[in-house]
Amino acid sequence: MDLNSLNAKFKKVAGGASTVFNRAVQFTEEKLGTAEKTELDAHFENLMQRSDKTKYWSEILLKHTDTLLQPNPNLRMEDLLYEKLDKKKKDRTTQYEILGNSMVEAGNDFGPGTSYGNALVKCGQSQIQIGNAERDFVTSTVNNFLQPLSNFLEGDMKTILKEKKILETKRLDLDACKSRVRKAKSQSSTQQSASSHPYIMAEDDIAKAESDLRVAQSEFDRQAEITKILLEGINSTHAHHLKCLNEFIEAQMTFFAQCQQYMSDLQKQLGSYPVGGGPSNNNTSSSSSSLPAPSNTYTPPSIEVTAPTPTEKRQAKALYDYDAADSSELSLLADELIMVYRVQGLDPDWLMAERGSQRGKVPVTYLKVLE
Repeated sequence: MDLNSLNAKFKKVAGGASTVFNRAVQFTEEKLGTAEKTELDAHFENLMQRSDKTKYWSEILLKHTDTLLQPNPNLRMEDLLYEKLDKKKKDRTTQYEILGNSMVEAGNDFGPGTSYGNALVKCGQSQIQIGNAERDFVTSTVNNFLQPLSNFLEGDMKTILKEKKILETKRLDLDACKSRVRKAKSQSSTQQSASSHPYIMAEDDIAKAESDLRVAQSEFDRQAEITKILLEGINSTHAHHLKCLNEFIEAQMTFFAQCQQYMSDLQKQLGSYPVGGGPSNNNTSSSSSSLPAPSNTYTPPSIEVTAPTPTEKRQAKALYDYDAADSSELSLLADELIMVYRVQGLDPDWLMAERGSQRGKVPVTYLKVLE
């Protein structure tokens, strides 16, 4: 290797080190408030903020949807490991299927000819059906919702982040060049005022700084345009994510509808309740609106009650178990007797109830007010 080649390499390394040093100086001075910073226009800043929001919320939605589909963190980590190793994930038995298989086995052991054994087998088969429906829902959600979000974060978003980082580097170079031009002109002015003869070296410094500034400005403008085009592409990303969201909701609706149908069919097979809902009450007629019950309780049918007036207390019988949602409500056990009464301002679908020293509101659809 000749001397000229070594000299060229040395200059290249030295120039690169100088550029990195200038960026570091510019960045530090900006943080200290002693250097000016080129600001992007308001539209560009809005595009930048929107891309940051899109990245943040895509990550949150991806994480929480994944948690919804697989609540077990250990299994999520196992799936992630398989994904990193480009291996197929394990086909796991769903919790519904595990419960269903246990019910079927128990029913067969008790004897499918017995009432209890037959009911267990039928319940188990319905749980297995729900498990299969859940697997279809998970598969659809992964393919049509999670995967597109993940592809965006791993593809387009990484490209945007890369170009934004380059833009910030070009901006630091531009502002460092602007600072050098200002310093060169300031030094030239000082030297001219101190002497009647201008310094050629100062003029050369100004020319070199201005030349570097033009190059830096050109590179910054070019990178800003590239980054802006990518940021504007977030519009199409949102449109695609909206389509994916609709597909997720449709899959969820299908899953819930299947679950409802399986449970309705099971209820008919068991014969415990009429088609319209829970146990019928010959002393009442179905007319009042039913209340949404907590997710861990059975939602009873609409039952009309003869409610007491606000000034009187009446005895009532609990028709079903009810778990209080908060401290303002009172839990019920089926068939227990309590005292109920109206309270001014309370929703007409609720009554105040007392059991000894305990007091709280209860839904009227869970009660039969006694004469």
